[in-house]
Formats: sequence, C-alpha cells, structure tokens
Amino acid sequence: MRRMLLEGLFRRPVTEDAPVVADAEIDALATRLGAAAKVRLGRSLSIREVDAGSCNGCELEIHALNNSYYDVERFGLRFVASPRHADVLMVTGPVTANMREGLERTYAATPAPKWVVAVGDCAAGCGVFGKNYAVIGAVSDIIPVDLIIRGCPPEPIDMLRGLTSLIEASLRG
Repeated sequence: MRRMLLEGLFRRPVTEDAPVVADAEIDALATRLGAAAKVRLGRSLSIREVDAGSCNGCELEIHALNNSYYDVERFGLRFVASPRHADVLMVTGPVTANMREGLERTYAATPAPKWVVAVGDCAAGCGVFGKNYAVIGAVSDIIPVDLIIRGCPPEPIDMLRGLTSLIEASLRG
C-alpha cells in the first residue's frame, strides 16, 4: 500500500497534451465569428446541438468548444437548450429512424434566419454506420444543410473555421 502511494505521488500524471493550435488563431477566429454574428443578427450567435444517432465522438469535440481551452462563450457564442432560441443547428451522426421526426421538429421550431451544420463524416454521408435497417441517411436527406464540417470527429478549431465562413458568407450574399 505504501509503495502504491509513493508511486502515485512521484509519477507524472498520464494525460493528453493540449492541442497544438495557437491561442492567437483561436482568438482571431472566434472574434471574427462573434463580430460577423453581431452584424448579421444584431446579437451573439446561439447554437443548438442535435444528436441524430452518432457515436458521440463529434459531441465531445463540440462540447470542447465550451471548455476552458477554447471557451467560445467569451466571444459571444453560446449553446442553448431550446431550438426556439437557436440560430444554428449543429447536427451530428447519421439520421436514424428513431430520430427523424425529432430532427424535423427541431428544424421546424428553429426561427429564421437559421443555418444547419452537419458535423462529422457520419452526418455528411452516414460514415462508418452506412445505410442499414436503423439508419435513414445523411442529414441532408432529411433537412437542408448549409455547411458540412468533415472529420471523424472534426476538431473544435475546424468547427470555428466553418461557422466563421458560414456567417461571413451570409453577409456577402
């Protein structure tokens, strides 16, 4: 018992290193996104995340946007609990038979202007799940998609880049 205690005191913790993305790049992207949202919407950007049947890998990366490293709320981006308060729907996973109606209702409840972002390879085209008895198809088969962020799972910085390009493109067009 004593040996285990001493090893625990002197052994280095086993954790992952922080992402290699530069803090300045994250700050610049999030600041641009916050500013574009204010111009386009007159307020901060509200995001509703919808899991349409994924493995939860993409959700972990989406939740990383709120952790202490990325902390996107400081730039005016916030996640909301209701689609009635959302500007962006971030949908993960292929759409399963059990989630089709829920996704359609969530889309209908989101007020205009609204954007739909398919996050991950599974949302873009069923990914590793493929088409089977439980999977109806990609998100774009059920509701209109404005942006696809590829990856399995995509990194949080890629999500920030994608959201920034989406909002800035809506300002130009």
